[in-house]
Amino acid sequence: MTATRVLVLNSGSSSVKYQLLDMRDSSRLAVGLVERIGEETSRLKHTPLTGGGAEPREREEPIADHEQALRAVADELAADGLGLDSPELAAIGHRVVHGGLKFTEPTVVDDAVMKEIERLVPVAPLHNPANITGIRTAQALRPDLPQVAVFDTAFHTTMPESAARYALDVKTADEHRVRRYGFHGTSHAYVSRKTAELLGRAPEDVNVIVLHLGNGASASAVRGGRCVDTSMGLTPLEGLVMGTRTGDMDPAVIFHLARVGGMSIDEIDILVNKKSGLIGLCGDNDMREIRRRIDEGDEEAALAFDIYIHRLKKYIGAYYAVLGRVDAIAFTAGVGENAAPVREAAVAGLEELGLAVDGALNSVRSDEPRLISPEYARVAVAVVPTDEELEIADQTYALVSGRNA
Repeated sequence: MTATRVLVLNSGSSSVKYQLLDMRDSSRLAVGLVERIGEETSRLKHTPLTGGGAEPREREEPIADHEQALRAVADELAADGLGLDSPELAAIGHRVVHGGLKFTEPTVVDDAVMKEIERLVPVAPLHNPANITGIRTAQALRPDLPQVAVFDTAFHTTMPESAARYALDVKTADEHRVRRYGFHGTSHAYVSRKTAELLGRAPEDVNVIVLHLGNGASASAVRGGRCVDTSMGLTPLEGLVMGTRTGDMDPAVIFHLARVGGMSIDEIDILVNKKSGLIGLCGDNDMREIRRRIDEGDEEAALAFDIYIHRLKKYIGAYYAVLGRVDAIAFTAGVGENAAPVREAAVAGLEELGLAVDGALNSVRSDEPRLISPEYARVAVAVVPTDEELEIADQTYALVSGRNA
């Protein structure tokens, strides 16, 4: 029997998201989420999708750590005949946020790989430790099975040095690995490729600006299937206005808040990462709620929206200049896929760049990739639902089965 299933794990500091896929047809067999790990009451929601699907099952109980969480996931999968001991399971694919410059492709995890992921913890202190815990736990459950790390940063390692380097003293930058790495790479890779397919062209022939707009948000300039610039940098803080992050900001603001405001580095870290962005501007980081407030005449929400769109337009213009020729702009992730007013506002006034949105097409809700630009537009504007789990599964299976991704 050929093993064709891949379990995808996305381990956060207090959560584990998972999907089990059959790579013969990329179908999902089960999906689920364990959250509030380590708290008094944890929650596991599991949805089997085989045999026409079934009702989700939920458990609320104390789950002390990631090992216990994955054992609970294994129990739920086993109850559906999809257990981790199945000979049909080919590998476990792990989302790892930071791979630095070393990891440019999906990689089977061994001791040396694990040490390198650990070495990168200082530049990804909120993410890599949880990813490491997930890998170790999965190794303990299935030591005979390939554990494959798929890195958020990998897609962006094709950036030229002119885009990746900051104008910081070279010796200091190299010593502390300070450069632009970029994130959301699996999404940018998937969406740029799917956008080319939507246009009926090969990825190598298409230049795309990808706008991944969720609570975390990033933009990328993709030339012929390769990333040449991206908005996130050393960390996911740089770039677009996000749900709770500032995005681009004068670095001297940090010094000012420390010297004049008397704030500690930790306090500033929390401020710019968790208490700023849309939630800092208007008290909401849900775009649906912000739009509702705007419709009711809320000026604070309107200003937050305008700041969000202004930053977005700046990046569209900047990446248009970087690419020279743009064939398509693709909106993706929660806000990009669902917020028609954001898409409309982002390209409004950019007609001289060949950009336009058809109001009727833009208002359509769909889970399918689609064009929302009028036929006369020189640049296609697309909505392409992202699928990071499928991308991780596909890269994982390609590696362990020996085929090309």
